[in-house]
Amino acid sequence: MSTSTATPQTAHGQPEAPPAAHAAAGLPHPDPGDWEPGRRVIAPSFAPLPGHQWQEEPLMSHDGMHVAAVVRQEDDSFTMRVDDEVWDAGFDKVWSPRFLPDGRLVAIVQQDGEWTVAVDGETWPDTYGFIWSLLHGPAGKVIAAVQQDMRYGMIVDGEPWETLYENANNFALSPDGRRTAAVVQTVPLGQADIETFTRGVYSVAVDGEAWGRNFMNVWTPVFDNRNDRVAAQVRLSHSEYTVAVNGAPWPATFPCVWEPCFDPATGAVAAPVRKDGRWGMALDGTLLWEARFFQCWTPAWSPDGRHLWAIVAPRYGSFTVARDASPWPFAAPVVTDLVLSPDGARAAALASHDNAAWQVVVDGVVWPGRWDMAWRPVFSPCGRHVAVRVKDRGRETVLLDGRPWREAFTTAWDPVFGPATANGAGMAVLLRGIRDGACERWVATPDDFRA
Repeated sequence: MSTSTATPQTAHGQPEAPPAAHAAAGLPHPDPGDWEPGRRVIAPSFAPLPGHQWQEEPLMSHDGMHVAAVVRQEDDSFTMRVDDEVWDAGFDKVWSPRFLPDGRLVAIVQQDGEWTVAVDGETWPDTYGFIWSLLHGPAGKVIAAVQQDMRYGMIVDGEPWETLYENANNFALSPDGRRTAAVVQTVPLGQADIETFTRGVYSVAVDGEAWGRNFMNVWTPVFDNRNDRVAAQVRLSHSEYTVAVNGAPWPATFPCVWEPCFDPATGAVAAPVRKDGRWGMALDGTLLWEARFFQCWTPAWSPDGRHLWAIVAPRYGSFTVARDASPWPFAAPVVTDLVLSPDGARAAALASHDNAAWQVVVDGVVWPGRWDMAWRPVFSPCGRHVAVRVKDRGRETVLLDGRPWREAFTTAWDPVFGPATANGAGMAVLLRGIRDGACERWVATPDDFRA
């Protein structure tokens, strides 16, 4: 009997869309006419339709105007329900459905043992051995990882890389969403073939074309803001690590490095590095931050390149956020989800002392309250406000600048800020969720959040 393997993008603890690693990832704004404050019921009830055996957890579009779910039909096939309609085609499996910011609904589907992608119910013309890791960017392209005849790579709007490889992982998109990169294995490797491994079998493929140099290991390729250079962590020997940019390693090596990032102003590359048992930050191979932290990761530049942020541990087991190597006064055993304001002058993160209760920290100040779960913070376009989806005792709501919304949902999605205004006046927040069985869309104002 076939079973669905759908993994809705809105599963608890997962981001609604693949976020940028180092900055606030803004979503497109709904049409201006859709920002009238108040409540709109998108569906009074989203119970299964007649003839459907069951349906999985729903997901809502970014503008809050549509709701969808994987459903199993009477003939045991799976398809997507969108509002009160279903796709014409049925499949053996439907996996990882998600709304794109432009409103299209995409999902990975399988029929007769072959996989492809369906966009608004229309499948790509060809099928493949396997497809996973759906991605998308501002350009509106639908991108995924692909396997065909046990060769691996990436596929863009139904067109796979011209060259596929024995292995591919660590998939990445350029900021404009038009270019792709991944770590690839370019040399065959037999079991226990240590000699070949140490000579180097891994590289980075950009749009399917591998760098001209191999390394023992490669991780986390990232593009620059011009979409034409790629940096990655590389391992040169058993104990030497560095960063390579378009295949060229830094002149210096370190006992360990973490994910690099490009200075958007100069194009220089920064990365956390380990030296003499502690962690600091290197810029193009030269130490920029003194190696004095017990840990340092997730570097993030301000758009003008004036400030460099990171999560750091000034003491063992005690983490916080640092700007230009200066840590916040707040610290906790866990700090994650570092997000910068659009101008890079402010930052927000999540923190926990026990991995059970979560706090929101903005500019080093802890918001009131602890939550069973909290999701990635979202800055307003003007950078003055922060909204966070949180969960407490089975109910979900949204905090705005530390104040909870006056209502709560059984299930919610990440908040979306309205268009930027000159002084922040008239600011609105789009809230989406299920309340008392109804799928609702709210446009909230600051007055809707309790003091």
